[in-house]
Amino acid sequence: MRISMQNLTTLDDWLAHCERLHPTSIDMGLDRVRTVAERMGLKFDCPVITVAGTNGKGSTCAMLEAILMEAGYRTGVYTSPHLVHFEERCRVRGDIVGATDLIANFARVESARSQNGNEISLTYFEFTTLAILQLLANAKLDVVILEVGLGGRLDAVNILDADCAVITSIDLDHMELLGQTREAIGFEKAGIMRAGRPVVVSDPVPPQSVLDHATALGADLWRFGNDFNFSGDKLQWSWAGRGRRYAGLAYPALRGANQLVNASGVLAALTALRDRLPITAQAVRNGLSLVELPGRFQIIPGQPTLVLDVAHNPHSVAALTENLDAMGFYPCTHAVFGAMADKDVGPMLARIGPLVDKWYFTDLPTPRAATGEALCAAWQAGNTRTDATASAYKSPDSALQAAVKAANPTDRIVVFGSFYTVGGILKNGVPRFSAPHFSA
Repeated sequence: MRISMQNLTTLDDWLAHCERLHPTSIDMGLDRVRTVAERMGLKFDCPVITVAGTNGKGSTCAMLEAILMEAGYRTGVYTSPHLVHFEERCRVRGDIVGATDLIANFARVESARSQNGNEISLTYFEFTTLAILQLLANAKLDVVILEVGLGGRLDAVNILDADCAVITSIDLDHMELLGQTREAIGFEKAGIMRAGRPVVVSDPVPPQSVLDHATALGADLWRFGNDFNFSGDKLQWSWAGRGRRYAGLAYPALRGANQLVNASGVLAALTALRDRLPITAQAVRNGLSLVELPGRFQIIPGQPTLVLDVAHNPHSVAALTENLDAMGFYPCTHAVFGAMADKDVGPMLARIGPLVDKWYFTDLPTPRAATGEALCAAWQAGNTRTDATASAYKSPDSALQAAVKAANPTDRIVVFGSFYTVGGILKNGVPRFSAPHFSA
């Protein structure tokens, strides 16, 4: 599709252009995006870390960034999707990039993809990924951390040969694209490995396909439980890996029991790269204590307690349920939930159901989403609690307001599901509640 770049003046203009370019939103494969990258001359002069997996990718990227910044390195990070603003997908030296910087690189991609009239069609994700990669390549960085969007083997990020790959937990998600089993999905995630280079597998029970691929490829496998591990008590934890040990660590600032597994993978990756990116124990301590990531078991101060979490598959909802259970007693738990239509919501609702007394299902602003009414019907089909209630709403904000109106100060409200669900709450700023908002 040819369009004059003079008509593309804002970031929203460019994003709308990207949405119109390709007939499908997802088109797995690297040929098109690699060709455009070659036209652009895209390359990195610093170490690159890629992070794939079903859950824990964002947390892993954030911890890597925080520790490396504390060690004094100039970092660049690419993650997806965003919660509120597209610019959140890219951080340089800890700061979210500006729209103006992105626009210049969008124009660079457009010129390359339509070079000499030989146009190459790119999906929204492919186009935006190339723009952000070019921005990072130009930023004179010491290290770049890239979250893989979907799968691994055929994801646009995988056009780069990473110096270290990290594979977090693997579970059943995006099965229509990646396969129906953990083994099939694991094989797709394993595609980010490179021969002779370290790959950190932080899933405690990885699919055999991941291990087999590492062996067949000749990658330097760092496996949780074999090459690194952690131990801890209620006050502190320790990590040990190949030739390195950290003792007396404070728990990561990111909440949730699963974060120690993610942090262990982070320390393994940094140990694997220590010859190129040496770090001190103090940088590890400071980085883990300062790391922030919105929407990952994020607890908002005030009354009632508000929890935000982008858990949107059975594995992550199970982790959310365990974390909620560990919070202690609340007279009533209200849950705002929205999800994509292709998600297997039954197991998610069944897992967290015993903790939720009042449900507020919501529509989301994308045609891929299930309606609040459809989610409510799915809940009713599997519900076994006679004392629980459910209703449907047109937006996350209206669902949350209904929960606020119904809640008492000592209750708990949990907002979870798609990034659109949590982002719908955060778009007007993090909510803060106080007792006068509530009925007796």
